[in-house]
Amino acid sequence: MYYGYGTTIILALPVFIFALVAQGMVKRRFRKYSQVMSQTGMTGAEAAYRLLQLNGITDVGIQQIAGNLTDNYDPRKKVISLSQEVYSSRSVAAIGIACHEAGHACQHAQGYAPLKIRNTVIPITNIGSSLGIPLVFIGVLISVYAQSLGSIGEMVALAGLVLYCFVGFFQLVTLPVEFNASRRALRTIEDNGFLVGEEYEEAKKVLTAAALTYVAALASTLVTILRLFLMITGSRRR
Repeated sequence: MYYGYGTTIILALPVFIFALVAQGMVKRRFRKYSQVMSQTGMTGAEAAYRLLQLNGITDVGIQQIAGNLTDNYDPRKKVISLSQEVYSSRSVAAIGIACHEAGHACQHAQGYAPLKIRNTVIPITNIGSSLGIPLVFIGVLISVYAQSLGSIGEMVALAGLVLYCFVGFFQLVTLPVEFNASRRALRTIEDNGFLVGEEYEEAKKVLTAAALTYVAALASTLVTILRLFLMITGSRRR
């Protein structure tokens, strides 16, 4: 079955390359600027703590977790989790990433609208990511091989497509959340002297590379949505 595969392959190839480049850029820049120690001697954990203090946030914890680039903020527990290479490191990269995660805590405390929207759609996004594609495939198979049940198959496929579209919506609203957290981090870093001289630009390079991975994820999901749509319309023509 063709169903527009040629179109999606043409679109998917540059997206795949872009995603690889973005992932590679993050790793290279993090590795490079993890070797550059900040002149202030501040650790990642200390930088996150100071950023929270500057924003009047006293109810958010900071903990160390295992892994590499596993840093995150959990709004349910109000905890910033920093990886081993960020929590105790005094590097430029560590300070940038730690402040970025603290930026998310500031968004949460201040009721930043895109973050609230993203948190609201997480449950249905989880359903869409696990069931969306299988439902489309099941619906298309029913439409093609059990034509008497074609209308049912189409409804199943469309339901799967709608569910998977929530994955794309989640990733779309994630972009302003991530970009804003980085802006908050960089503004605090610059205004309060967390980093000095070229260190600020180096931290900015790390956060910019990280942001590109979210753009790549959205682009990949949009291509998948197009492929699913073409599968459904193709099954109608049969």
